[in-house]
Parts: sequence; C-alpha cells; structure tokens
Amino acid sequence: MPHRSLRVLVVDDNDDSAQSMALWLRFRGHDVAVARDGAEALTEADRYQPEAVVLDLGLPGLDGVEVARRLRAGPTGPALRLIALTGRLEREDNAGNDFDAWFVKPVTPMEIAEALQG
Repeated sequence: MPHRSLRVLVVDDNDDSAQSMALWLRFRGHDVAVARDGAEALTEADRYQPEAVVLDLGLPGLDGVEVARRLRAGPTGPALRLIALTGRLEREDNAGNDFDAWFVKPVTPMEIAEALQG
C-alpha cells in the first residue's frame, strides 16, 4: 500500500535504537531527524517542524510524557502525530491523550510505519 512521506523526529536515548529506527524510516521514504533526550527533542522539533514524532517515554531528564505535553501545546501540536514507545507494560495514567499510538518495546519498524500512516 502506498504511503505518504513524512518529516519524522525519532527520540530515543538508546543510540542504536534511534539510529536503526531512523535508517528504516528513511528506507521507507521518510525524512528523519534524531534526538537523544527530552530537551534536545523540543529544540529539534522547533527547528525541524516534524509531522510525526516517535517518542521513547523513558528519557533522561525531561521524560517523554512531558515532551509530548509540550509538543501538543505548541502551534502545530494538534496536527502532530505522536507515537509513544515504552518498556512498561501498563500505560501511564499521567500520559493523558497526548499520544496517537502507544507501543511496548520491543516494537517492529513495520508497526511504527503503520502507526505513522494513521
């Protein structure tokens, strides 16, 4: 099935995970930027203006839930596609409705690709 190419920001403090996800998404035709912590994610999102963010929740410092809240509150927040990645089996109550999709690791790149297309 054809898919629309997106500007995607991948946020993960595990460099191997971030780079492999970015590589796979680029292979699928997406334009991808990478950030490794919450503060960098917000800076990169402001600069890069992604259409979608694949966001690890267990980030050092500013966690992924707070990053998502701040992204949603921004001018492009309502249109932004936010995909959560977590190592926890249960959804965090404080995550609210900020995410369009929620995955427990390990997740396959194909699952992410499908979630990006909505």
